[in-house]
Amino acid sequence: MNYDEAIEWLFSTQLFGIKLGLEGPRALLKEYLAYPLKGVQVIHVAGTNGKGSTCAMMDSVARASGLRTGLFTSPHLIDYRERMKVSGQDIPEDRCAAGLTDLRRICEKLENHPTFFEITLALAMRWFRECECELIILETGMGGRLDATTAVPADVCVLTPIALDHTQWLGHTPEEIAYEKAGIFVEGKPIISSPQDASIRSVLEKEANEKRSEVEFTDQPLLGYAMALSGEHQTWNAAVAITALFRAGLHLNFDTIQYGLSKVSWPGRFEMFNRNGKIIVLDGAHNPHAAKVLADTWKLKFRDERPTLLFSAVSSKDISGILEHLAPLASRICICPVDTPRATPTEELAAALPPDAPPHHLFPDFDEAFSAAMNSDSPVLIAGSLFLVGEARAVLTEQAFQSCSQ
Repeated sequence: MNYDEAIEWLFSTQLFGIKLGLEGPRALLKEYLAYPLKGVQVIHVAGTNGKGSTCAMMDSVARASGLRTGLFTSPHLIDYRERMKVSGQDIPEDRCAAGLTDLRRICEKLENHPTFFEITLALAMRWFRECECELIILETGMGGRLDATTAVPADVCVLTPIALDHTQWLGHTPEEIAYEKAGIFVEGKPIISSPQDASIRSVLEKEANEKRSEVEFTDQPLLGYAMALSGEHQTWNAAVAITALFRAGLHLNFDTIQYGLSKVSWPGRFEMFNRNGKIIVLDGAHNPHAAKVLADTWKLKFRDERPTLLFSAVSSKDISGILEHLAPLASRICICPVDTPRATPTEELAAALPPDAPPHHLFPDFDEAFSAAMNSDSPVLIAGSLFLVGEARAVLTEQAFQSCSQ
């Protein structure tokens, strides 16, 4: 298959949906010779918010120290190949096509067809192995205990802040979700965690104890370094990231950490664009916890300036909880559907607005909503879904947008 054919086949596997469990990914990784070689360090990251930023920081600092890194994250914003990077570079189209061609042959022989996410993980892990990566950083797709990434043995386990999200899969209380996230813990291996609420902390400590490990909770942010990513929360993510790298055996100094943190790139998370003097900010903020962090960061950066909010969200999200934090920031709200089968109708999005929300307008698609927002006199804040942010970023960077549901 050429690249376009390979991507078309891969995206068709989304019809198999989401299957939580480790038997399938283990079989695929084994068949495709995609497990990491002995001596390669693996850092596995779970949590509700901040996973991607923390992974990006670890990757950037590790590269600054001279290591060849493999970084696996999801979802992509614009291009599928963003999900897997070696030393900061996306997998090349020809290597992606060749790998997916091989994986298609393997999938057709297996009794249970692997999912989109399982295939993507196998493709990434094999590419990391071929590139002789010395450190692999894996972001969980969802949860932890039964997430495909947990099929890869980890040397260091990391937990970012845990809150309610994906409740249809992971549980309806923070404690139930914490239990699922703690499923990444490995016998006797270091565990680093962001600060957590007391009830979540208790769950993590019990699960770690059963694995004969101990959770090292971060008790202070990392200060004194110039940070490429905006927001006070990023100083806490940085503290977790640097501690995890130390536990993985990296020898770091001030200059290496400073350079790595100052060069971190993590698009779509309080990412700012300037178009002819108009400020546009992109931030996924797809759950209430992330929306509160976004609101705090906006106030820190722009004080009382009120943006035009361009908003959308996918089904299954706590939309009213997200808007509770974002609507008070705005002078006006433009609402549109996202380009994914999981899109929530605009009427339902509008119905989730708080009673004292500013004026809002519904649009049939992103293009019309974006045009209306850009015609306002205020800065533009685009938030509520990473799918929405990806579509916006594709327009702003003049790239082709690859819509995806996973």
